[in-house]
Amino acid sequence: MRATFERVTGKRVTRSMIGKTALAIALSTGALTVGNTAAIAKEKEAKAEKLAYSKEFVAAAGPMQKTVTAFEEARKKGADAAAQKALLANAPAELAAAEAAIKTPLDRMAAGGWAVSVGGALNDVAMRQRGIQNMLDSGQVPAANVTEYQFYLGNFAYSNKDYPTAIKALTSVVAANYKDDTAAELLADSYSQQNQNAEALAALKSAVEARKAAGGEVPEAWFKRANLIAYKNRLGPQAIEWSTMLVEANPTALNWLGAAQLVREFGTFTNQESVDLGRLLLRSGGFQNDPKYVEREYVEYIEAADPRRLPGEVIKVADMGVKAGVLKTNDAFVSDALAQAKGRIAADKASLPGLDREARAGKDGKSALAMADAYLSYDEPAKAEEMYKMALEKGAIDKDRALTRLGIAQVDQDKFEEAKASFAQVTGPRAALARLWSAFATTQGRP
Repeated sequence: MRATFERVTGKRVTRSMIGKTALAIALSTGALTVGNTAAIAKEKEAKAEKLAYSKEFVAAAGPMQKTVTAFEEARKKGADAAAQKALLANAPAELAAAEAAIKTPLDRMAAGGWAVSVGGALNDVAMRQRGIQNMLDSGQVPAANVTEYQFYLGNFAYSNKDYPTAIKALTSVVAANYKDDTAAELLADSYSQQNQNAEALAALKSAVEARKAAGGEVPEAWFKRANLIAYKNRLGPQAIEWSTMLVEANPTALNWLGAAQLVREFGTFTNQESVDLGRLLLRSGGFQNDPKYVEREYVEYIEAADPRRLPGEVIKVADMGVKAGVLKTNDAFVSDALAQAKGRIAADKASLPGLDREARAGKDGKSALAMADAYLSYDEPAKAEEMYKMALEKGAIDKDRALTRLGIAQVDQDKFEEAKASFAQVTGPRAALARLWSAFATTQGRP
């Protein structure tokens, strides 16, 4: 179902909204209305006046002028809505006649003003769109108000499902960093309604860049709309990119959970990547969500860590899940994982000194990488950092895995800039995961 303007923005462009603009001042003061023939003649006679109403327009616009005057008087006197609307019964035909007689810019400006005003009273959005377009085309809109008028044109066109016009109008509005945040969302949705989803995301990115360049705060709704567009259309890289941008801007527990799940869904993960994703959820607070949203995340973390490989980490995560009320000790999976991990942990810890010596003596980095993994699992990040660097120096290892975990060890020591430098070197299937970890380092390094 196509979204309406009201659903996207939560509001409609009403006559009262227009009333806040220079357009309303002109309408309310009669500056755009056509006066009597004598006044028009006097205006035309003024040598300094370069613009004038055409005689054809003055003649054709008389009935419209009378209708608008009667309507405004009835409104001021408090006539009910039905009575006001009855006065406009002939307005569409009268307006059409006036529009057909347009010859000069002032003619077009006046006709446009009537169309916006009358269209608002008749709830005729097409008429209002036509009116705003005429006003802009007249060249009489003050330069300071052009972006605002373009915004309303885009709104009206969007409501009329005239998406090409909405895109044309709103593109310049967004580029100008217009104050109403809905402009960017309407522009993006106008593209999406035409299945131009890549263009929709590009439009939102332009809005973000314009807002940042102006030193303003980027609305969270822009990130979420972009994320939704990307996810619904299975644009994996873009969904990951926008969810990562979202957690950098607003690192809530729910946003971290969503970003992590998107990285996994669109990634190619083995147990090794899943462990590092679980570690991110643990550190970022992503596990601190409704149990129904995170139960599977706990299970995946425990399965990936494997009580036979990382018993200390399995015990830590399982205990955390039980304390949070997400996992139950009487659950077969949980009880079995805990039993296996507790049965292996003493021997595992006892083996660490010997493995450390072996790693230092090794000709390649494989033993050092395994040793680093063990230290990271047992929350000894300084030792893990040393071993990951050693493994990278000796080589013959999974470089991207080592760099990712080197960054994690550095994050655990509050070495956030060093961590981001490590994450930035990660390539291949782990690149998106490393970028998400880098976003976490950024949020943690803020004052």
